[in-house]
Amino acid sequence: MDATLAALAEPNRREILRLVRHEGFPAGRIASHFSVSRPAISQHLRVLRDAGLLAERREGTRRLYRLRPEGFADVSAFVGGFWDTGLARLKAEAERQELARQAKESRTQSSTAEGATE
Repeated sequence: MDATLAALAEPNRREILRLVRHEGFPAGRIASHFSVSRPAISQHLRVLRDAGLLAERREGTRRLYRLRPEGFADVSAFVGGFWDTGLARLKAEAERQELARQAKESRTQSSTAEGATE
């Protein structure tokens, strides 16, 4: 997971991942979207590939890079744990407030009914 987080920390790498999210791109096409050198893009591609976030496929003399969604599994599980905890707390608070509202409504109805019988 550390390699994944380190790879994601760099903005150009995140942009590369956005570019190849839906289809594979050759390195030259990826590089054309950036103002940095092609060797710098090659280094970013290597880091992303080594972190398991990119798949590389050779097609003739070209290398096509595409996103590997499964490479995000550890980070997703880690972040999801925080999300699940937050959602559980939110659910508990919503349920507590709903019970309080129902209790108040029940008391109001009871006092209205008692006043009508007197």
